[in-house]
Parts: sequence; C-alpha cells; structure tokens
Amino acid sequence: MLDARSVAVVGASRRPGSFGQRLVGELSRSTSDLAVHLVNPRESAAGTPGYVSSLDDVEGPVDLVLLGVPDRALEAELARAARRGDRAAVVFGGAHGESSTAGTSLRDRLADIARRSGVALCGAGCMGFVNVSNGLRAVGYVEAEAIPNGPIALVTHSGSVFSALLRTRRGLGFTVAVSSGQELVTTAAQYIDYALELPGTRVVALVLEAVREADALRQALERASRSGVIVVALTLGRTRSGRQMVAAHSGALAGVDGGWEALFDAYGVTRVGDLEELVDTLELFAAGRRASRGSGIATVHDSGAERALAVDLADELGVRFAPISDTTRETLGALLDPGLAPDNPLDVWGAGRDTATLFSGCIRALAADDEVSAVALAVDLVHEYDGDDSYVVAALDAAAATATPVAVLTGLPAAVDGPSATRLRAGGVPVLEGTRSGLLALQHLVDARHPPRLPPARIAMPEDAARGSRRERWLDRIASRPLAPSEALALLADYGIATARSTLASSPDEASRGAGAIGFPVVMKTDDESVSHKSDVGGVVLGVGSPDAARGAYEDLARRFGPRVLVSETAPAGVEVALGLARDPALGLLAVAGAGGVLVEHLGDRSVALLDAVDLERAHELLSRLRVARLFDGMRGTGPVDRDSIARALVALARIGADLADAVDAIDVNPLLCGPGGAVAVDALVVARRGR
Repeated sequence: MLDARSVAVVGASRRPGSFGQRLVGELSRSTSDLAVHLVNPRESAAGTPGYVSSLDDVEGPVDLVLLGVPDRALEAELARAARRGDRAAVVFGGAHGESSTAGTSLRDRLADIARRSGVALCGAGCMGFVNVSNGLRAVGYVEAEAIPNGPIALVTHSGSVFSALLRTRRGLGFTVAVSSGQELVTTAAQYIDYALELPGTRVVALVLEAVREADALRQALERASRSGVIVVALTLGRTRSGRQMVAAHSGALAGVDGGWEALFDAYGVTRVGDLEELVDTLELFAAGRRASRGSGIATVHDSGAERALAVDLADELGVRFAPISDTTRETLGALLDPGLAPDNPLDVWGAGRDTATLFSGCIRALAADDEVSAVALAVDLVHEYDGDDSYVVAALDAAAATATPVAVLTGLPAAVDGPSATRLRAGGVPVLEGTRSGLLALQHLVDARHPPRLPPARIAMPEDAARGSRRERWLDRIASRPLAPSEALALLADYGIATARSTLASSPDEASRGAGAIGFPVVMKTDDESVSHKSDVGGVVLGVGSPDAARGAYEDLARRFGPRVLVSETAPAGVEVALGLARDPALGLLAVAGAGGVLVEHLGDRSVALLDAVDLERAHELLSRLRVARLFDGMRGTGPVDRDSIARALVALARIGADLADAVDAIDVNPLLCGPGGAVAVDALVVARRGR
C-alpha cells in the first residue's frame, strides 16, 4: 500500500472540484515513478484519453486501488479488486451502507472481502495517506505542493487532525502520514511497523480513538521503544461513559481511560492531552536533541511577571524545575545586574547590557548544570519594530554551544513573530507556542531520559503441578456458581494474600461460638454472593463485642440477606487501599491500585497497569503514584506502612488474573488494610466473566 508503484483510481474525474478530480490531482503530484490507471465509465464513454470504463479493463493486478466512489458502489468495486488480485485499497467514504439481508453491515462486508483476499485496506472514512519518504500521495483533498520531509511518522484516526498537522505553519516534517480512519482491516500497529522500517523515522505521532489488534499494537510499541523511537500519543474519548466495564469498584476505578494509561506506561509512550501539547511535544522531540541527564528543566525570562506565571503553571502541571548548583549560581551572578537573583527559573531583565550576550550566557550556564535536562528561553518572541533580534541570536548562539536541548518558550501564540520563529527552527531551536503546552512538552523531554522497563513476555510463574491444580480448582468453582465473599477471600489466601481470620455461620449460635473463637470485637457481614457492595446496603456490622451481640447481628443480617453470615476478626487499623482487576475491552484484565474503603470511587486516585507488566518493582511504582501513598510513611503516631506487603499482594493479584483471565471480569480487594505489620484483605468481590 504505502510503497505502491501502480495505482488505479476508481472514480477518477476531470470535473473541477470533484473528489475524483482531486484524487487524480494529488496523485499526479507524487514524485515516485508511478503507473497510474484512471477508471470512470462516463469519461471512458466520452472518449477521454487515458480513461477506462472498469477496473477489469486495467491490465494485471495493481499495488493500490483508490476507491473514490459513493458508498453504494464500494462493495462491488472492492470485490472486483480482490478478484483481480489487487494488493491494497483506500476506502475514503464512510461506508455507512445498510445491512444486508444476512444482517451484516457494509463495513463488515468490506472488511471480510479484504481479509479473505489479503488486501491491505486503509479506511473506511479516511483522508488517505502521504508517503513523504518515497513521494507517494494518495489523498483526496488538496494539500500543500511540498509536504516537508522529516522525522515524524503520523498515524491518526482523525482526518481533520491529519490535515491540520500536514498544514501547520510550524513545518513539521514527516516520513509518512496516514489517516487510517475506521481501520476496518489495516491497523495502527501495521502502520507503525512500516514507519519503523524507514530510516528517517525518529518520532511516531498517534491520534487514536480505540485500540484495535491489541497484541499487534503492543508489539509495535515495544519495537519502537527498543529502537529508541519516541512515540507521542493523543487519545480521544477518554471520558466516554459508554464503556462501563463491570459493576465492580475496580472497573469504575480503572475507568474508560485505564487501558490507555496502562498500555502507554508499559511501553514508555509520551501521552499528551490536546493538540497544542501534541504539536509542541512533536516539535521538541523532532528537533533531535534528547535529555541525557538532570532532574528537571531551567527557564530564562525577560519578565518577572511571566516568570511567576510559569512557576504557577509548572506547579499545577507537575513540571519540575531543576535545582542548580552553587557553581552555576556564581556564574549567573557574575552576568546579572545587581538585584537580580541567580535562581531557576531565572529573571534576567536588566538595563544597559548587550541583550544577546547576556541571555546567551545565562542559557549556557544553566545548560552546563548537571541537574538541568533542558533549557528554555521564555520570551514572547513578538515582532520587534526596531529590528532587534537579540533573543533569536541568543537562543541560536547558546544552542550551538551546548548539547543540552535548548528551546524558545513563548507565552502568547498569537503574538509570535513568524520570521523569527522560522529562523529559530531553521537553526534547530524548537519554538514552543504556549506556556502550558510548552512546559508540558519540556517535561515530556525530561521524562524520556531513560528507556522504559518493558513488560516481560509473560508473568514469571513456575509451571508446576501445584499451580496447575490450583488454577483448575478455581476455574471449576467460578464456572459452577458465583463466588460468595468468603470464597473470594479464600481465593486470595490461596494465592498468598493475607486475609482477616474468618468463619462462616449459618445460625445465631454458630455466629456466637465463631466470634468467641476469633476474639471480640468482631465484624459480621452477609455472605450472600448477590450483594456486591455490602457496606452500601447495611450488610456489614462493625464492633460486635459480645456473644449476645453476635446473635443479634446474625439475626438481623440473616433476616435481610439470608442465612450465610461471615464472622471476621477486627483487623488492625491502617491505611485503606483498594487493589483490583478490571477488564478492558481490548487489552484484557488490567491491574488497578487506588485509595480504598468508601473513598475508592470518589477520590479518583488510581494507578493502572497491564497485567503482565506487574512484577514487584512495577507494583511499587504503581503504589508510589497514588495520593494515598503520602500516608504510607505513618500518621498520628503510627509507624510506616509495610509497603512491600502491599506490592506483594498486587503481584499475587496479577497472578490470579493470569491464571483466571478467561473466567473473571473483575476482582475487588477493598479494603486492604495496610499497617506496619503488613497488609490484610478484609473483603473481596469476584465478578465472573460475562457470557460464561
């Protein structure tokens, strides 16, 4: 598809302004050596030179068929191409045709035709593609005559983003750019694989609405990471409520966005939140310099007020300013006017000095500091009516004198002087257009200093008879009936997760004897498997302190929920954490950690990981990202929490997920009470796989 040397345009036209005319016009701008065949029965009947009436009139199979026809003609024309042995096609139309008598949609039928015949298919509902590296233009919309060649490979589900990035005045350069649309057959993973084969690809830009072919996408992202290629991704529909997972807290906690978070975290993908951040980040990475050391950024300002704004935004966004050494402060102090503090971020403005030399010297001094990963000259870069180009000269001069990444960070994109920005970019200095987006881009550069720790091929677990029998035992039990809470806790214990001591009671006397054996006070809760969240409906009684109280609590719970009641020890107080598994529609079970207890869904405090990425080190990383982790160091006179016990519980839960992936949709462990003596699970919920 992307290296096509013979192309047939079905629906080609000479009519000005028509889609077919634009297809032919853009294809004619290709610089590669192409054999082009124009197909249109009306043009052929009119005797227009070079046109044939049908694809069947084109000699031999072609590499690529561009289907510039209405939806009603798509199925027949794609089937014709498949019968001929044509190798690839682009479906520009949305393929909104009605279902057939067999109940299949037009999109499904197109995908079936292409898959059965081995036809690579771009679309439907796409803009096509431009392969800048080999000079092939397969788009039906007029683009710039010269699309810049450069290090970025773009794959986007959004056609409007495709055009916007190709047309940006910032001149981003591409190896290949693909508007992949609905990806009925050929997916982002395959385009990424192709792009990684191009020697000029250093950055992959993704704009995605959904994961398609999850395993292939994971492999492509891993390949990019191992090749040192930066992947920058913008995902769409992060808050769409239609993708509710299951009626478990872990599903709600992972949310619609959990799969993306887990996937990108596993493979070191740089994730951005909007188009401004995407473009600033792409420009910064495409410039070619990577941060190789340091712990944060440095910025040089010509305004105290705008420096304060940058500090406020950086704090809000989690962008880190590097601490600078005394040596750096001494160097800066010798350059600055009296009264200006040699700090980071740095306010340089003064009077009566050579501006270019002053700012260049300050940038160089900061760039030489071992803690500084990148330096930005933070100025508005407005048009100077007196012709002063000091800021441009300073940035270019400093960039030439250091290997540390140097950029210009502007505060007001609408005021950026075009010629100055062009001059900086031509000299290899990125111009970041917006304080917020630019700061985030710089932080992404800092975060990409070290390659990610990639997931293993699988979770490392010994394949022994004991593990196999344990797995089969639980698969059989889950398949036969829903697990009661007592059984869910037994499952955790079987995999090494500490649980509160418990006994099952089916009468008031059993409850009283069991509570006495465990030791008062106890906790009593319904063991009815149909009650998912017991505390929400009064299914838990705390602080049961005597035999008579145990009988009374049992009678109340049995009357409302049934005769099965679980009597449990009162676990020591501790930090409440929630651990869980939740099923993502594309990526399967995810491991989730968050704040526990009744706050599990209200704080939105969570970390998510691919199941096979969770080893002990990754588990500690996930836990450290939680806001509730601030409590792990101890509070109100208590000692620090045993973090390792929490991490081990999360690893064990991932192993449960690996063993029972086909049997469960979600598992909640909430709360996991965490204290100096370890972590203890006091309640659990297992949701069986739907459709079993």
